Amino acid sequence: MQEIEPEDKSQQESSSEKTHILQHDRPNCIGCAACEAVAPTFWEMNPDGKSDIKSGKHKEDGWQELDIENKDFQGNKDAAESCPVNVIHLVDKKTGKRLI
Repeated sequence: MQEIEPEDKSQQESSSEKTHILQHDRPNCIGCAACEAVAPTFWEMNPDGKSDIKSGKHKEDGWQELDIENKDFQGNKDAAESCPVNVIHLVDKKTGKRLI
């Protein structure tokens, strides 16, 4: 059995690091389901007709958030770009800059 070198271990940890915040302005969602169609691993439709981030944190203002890994950025970027009312956002956790 081969041991993992310290260098390899740090690469494994950084690959699962949460690099972005996925945000959903749920109160302004129109429920078109484009996000769920594009990224079903992260999005689902709620019985009230609006979408939800799966396992997302519900905030008092109605928004939802979920920290995501870099590998999940592109799929959620595609979901954000498919949203006709622009209620899906991606924020860089290090800089705090809204990318979408």
